[in-house]
Parts: sequence; C-alpha cells; structure tokens
Amino acid sequence: MPIRSISRTGSDSVAFKAGQTIFDVGENAEMMYIVVEGEVEIRLNERVLQTVGEQDVFGEMALIDDRPRSAKAVAKTDCRLAGIDKDHFLVLVEKNPDFALEVMEIMAERLRRKTEA
Repeated sequence: MPIRSISRTGSDSVAFKAGQTIFDVGENAEMMYIVVEGEVEIRLNERVLQTVGEQDVFGEMALIDDRPRSAKAVAKTDCRLAGIDKDHFLVLVEKNPDFALEVMEIMAERLRRKTEA
C-alpha cells in the first residue's frame, strides 16, 4: 500500500495553522505524519532542511529508531496531516512491504541529499 493510498484511507487527520509547531527537537516520537494538504518545513536551528508537501512523510526516523526528534517540524502553510503511530506503522510494514520500501526510499533519498551537499 503506497503512502498515497494510506493518506486516503480515512484515517484521522489533524489540522495545523501556518507557523504552528508540529513537533520540536528532543521530543519523544509518538507519530510519523503524511501530509494530506499543505506544506511542512523541517528545521534545525531555524535553518530549513526540507519542505515536505502533499503525500510526503516526515517524522519517521524518530518513530523507527525510538530516539528523540532530531529536527523541528513547522507548518509552512495551513495543513492537514494524517498521523501514524508506532503500532499502526508496524502493521503497515508487516502487511504492505511496498509501504516499507517507500519509507526506506524516502529516508535513503534524504540521507543522500545530506551527504551530497
């Protein structure tokens, strides 16, 4: 099940206003997110590392490795996000290998971008 499909499955979504913090550096990760509508900035020390838009995921790293958040997420625009908690994430990975591969591809792309910069 691709990420695109998950955000349309009717899972509860949460709205954030532009400028609102979604999570901050050092917080424990309870969710990863899929952007249903709008854009979110991933920041470190107020520097924008990446802007994620519709159908993009973020917050997956801390959810996977059970470590505190390494960056801050702030709504760039008014947005709506679908949250995926650890239990739901594990079910998705188990039942939908394509989902797991897509998340790994996203993480690999971000790592490459960071190391090639």
